[in-house]
Amino acid sequence: MKVIFDCERMKYPFTGLFEYCHKLGNALQDTKETADVVGLYLRKGDQHFFKNTSLFINQNSLHKFIFPILPANVNVWHAAHQTSWYIPPKSRKIKVVVTVHDLNFLHEEKSDTKRIKLLKKHQETIDKADQIIAISDFTKQDILKHLKVDKPISVIYNGCDFEVYPNFDSPVYRPQKQFIFAIGTVIPKKNFHTLPCLLAGNELELVIAGKENSDYVKEILDEAKKHGVETRVHITGPIGKEDKYWYYKNCTAFAFPSLAEGFGIPVIEAMNFGKPVFLSTRTSLPEIGGEHAYYFENFEPAYMQNVFNKGMEHYLSTDSADKIRAHAQKFSWEKCADAHWQLYKSLTGES
Repeated sequence: MKVIFDCERMKYPFTGLFEYCHKLGNALQDTKETADVVGLYLRKGDQHFFKNTSLFINQNSLHKFIFPILPANVNVWHAAHQTSWYIPPKSRKIKVVVTVHDLNFLHEEKSDTKRIKLLKKHQETIDKADQIIAISDFTKQDILKHLKVDKPISVIYNGCDFEVYPNFDSPVYRPQKQFIFAIGTVIPKKNFHTLPCLLAGNELELVIAGKENSDYVKEILDEAKKHGVETRVHITGPIGKEDKYWYYKNCTAFAFPSLAEGFGIPVIEAMNFGKPVFLSTRTSLPEIGGEHAYYFENFEPAYMQNVFNKGMEHYLSTDSADKIRAHAQKFSWEKCADAHWQLYKSLTGES
């Protein structure tokens, strides 16, 4: 079997889509059978991220209008994102798989015009597919509720693995006290501005890592000033793998109050370290965190402080770290890739 995996979205570094393409692309290569071939469609400058892959198709924006010539006998084209412009025409007789990560725009403050436009684009992509993959059951239910679907939808959870750097001890910012860690693109839907209140009445610091939106950074810092904790809130900007490892390893707790997630890989990353995680109850997060996380049902400061304090007390009194790690280990890129190979082969009739 010959599969082409569209990793074009790796042109956006420091994002969940970059990690998804990178990790799944490598895992598909590592788990394939001898006769199988994995080709990757992406920019030439990003191909160095895949050490064991020999088949690359150089991405070009002109391919939106004139699809590239593919190697012979391609069975499956897997578009890694639901708004991809790069899908082979039906005349190629190649099975098309599309991964839908989320319909987050339905849960954000978008205008009706914007929502209608985005739904139309999603519908166009889905209409071109033979098989849909949703990365959570929440996403699947959103698809069924808001789009017209006449083809199979499978739920395949993202994986999570973690490169360890036990000797690394030079983070971009070194907290002076125990700290809460949060990571993600620093934009309003991540809801990070609700977190400074958790520092009131204690000596904790808050470290937020991720690509920054300057207007939203100001909102976070303004909120910190309201609670008198501005000197203990630190926004690092994008960080490397070593720094991320250090912060997960050394944090007291992890917080992810996002308003809209298709999955939420940082949640599983933190749980791999046995850390207490504090999440919103929005979209897919309860599905991913399960009974091993603590949840904010609303974002009123006194309520959040109470949830955090009681959650930390429960975590420390029940010695929950091992159960949290065991939950996280259910999610691996190897399992994710194996599920994809099963789907590809069922779609093409191969055993």
